[in-house]
Amino acid sequence: MSSNLHPMLNVAIKAARAAGAIINRAALDVEAVRISQKQVNDFVTEIDHASEKVIIDTLLTAYPDHGILAEESGSTHGNPLADHIWIIDPLDGTTNFIHGFPVYCVSIALQVRGKIEQAVIYDPTRNDLFTATKGRGAFMNDRRLRVSKRIRLQECIISTGFPFRKGDNFNQYLRMMGDVMQRTAGLRRPGSAALDLAYVAAGFTDGFFETGLSPWDVAAGSLLVTEAGGLIGNFTGESDFLEQKECLAGAPRIYGQLVGLLGKYSKFASAGDKAAVRTAVERLNRERTDDSHNPDTESTDTVSDDSAQASDERKDAPF
Repeated sequence: MSSNLHPMLNVAIKAARAAGAIINRAALDVEAVRISQKQVNDFVTEIDHASEKVIIDTLLTAYPDHGILAEESGSTHGNPLADHIWIIDPLDGTTNFIHGFPVYCVSIALQVRGKIEQAVIYDPTRNDLFTATKGRGAFMNDRRLRVSKRIRLQECIISTGFPFRKGDNFNQYLRMMGDVMQRTAGLRRPGSAALDLAYVAAGFTDGFFETGLSPWDVAAGSLLVTEAGGLIGNFTGESDFLEQKECLAGAPRIYGQLVGLLGKYSKFASAGDKAAVRTAVERLNRERTDDSHNPDTESTDTVSDDSAQASDERKDAPF
């Protein structure tokens, strides 16, 4: 670790690498890992807990007066009233991990009086370390990061996450994905929001959007993106997004185009936009219900004529 790094960032790196060592050892025999389910399709393992413990122990040993907000233990450790709060996801991408799918990471951020000032995302499978200090830039290992230079949405790869919890509005997400997929070079769903944001910062992808995220999913990645020259906010483009459970990030020109596409799906959208989305989703619900009762209809027939219309719109789109 470099002596030029902020001392708090150095401690976070130490914590992330210790957690990564636990994760890598467990990955050698992932079938032996004990797994429990928090809710439908939302898993936690003994490795999540062990990783979180070593991170918290490392941070509080160095800074005993700081607070902790962690995915598994919440605010039960440290001083919850402190100006300095560490926001921790000990294993982002648990579902990937328990299947042996090597896309997961450790995410640690330091929030100081409400602003994210330090960030570490560590990918133990590739030994990739993403770091940022507010005002000092973002880095992957020793390389300075900059977001993608692409300005045409149709040339871009966008990452996202699919809804998986009970009560998620799946049909609305289908509409969102349809809007994005037909106007880009591709949509990706790797399965770790923290890494998704790190990849936007690195320019590996051009943008990212997802709903239902918690602060520990996006805190560290948000600083990486902004320090790499990108923008991050909610679907309407407002920067105060951390607690809002909707996240949109990208290179500046791409971010603006994505806000134009996805803003109407935001819970902060105008009443007119919300009504239009509800009408479209209700129509999709009816179509899917009708198709489910028609044994002669293949799954591909569930795509409405809106898709053909959107395809035509794409030909005329100014990007």
